[in-house]
Amino acid sequence: QVQLVESGGGLVQAGGSLRLSCAASGSIFRINSMGWYRQGPGKQRELVADITSGGSTNYADSVKGRFTISGDITKSTVYLQMNSLKPEDTAVYYCNAVIRRSTFPYPTGNYWGQGTQVTVSS
Repeated sequence: QVQLVESGGGLVQAGGSLRLSCAASGSIFRINSMGWYRQGPGKQRELVADITSGGSTNYADSVKGRFTISGDITKSTVYLQMNSLKPEDTAVYYCNAVIRRSTFPYPTGNYWGQGTQVTVSS
């Protein structure tokens, strides 16, 4: 079994900052990538940022220059530093990881956390 546990969401005023954390645990052989997605009210889930085991990062255009993804994939942790938050950043933020399991037959799968609410007031 694999679990992703997020923390760090909350309520913040526009222009403020929040830091999200995510830790993966369980029968993990290797993590290929970790990232953050979000789903705002009435919207589809969208990629915010991700990072590969090689350290390459990718950001949605809407967050470039404001959000920074970091972490140590080998330690199964990832963070999202969110600065200059806007009301349109309000959403449930989900941690995601592509993980190869350490139990036979060692499948690779896409795993999700339970989500953490981020609310930005104007």
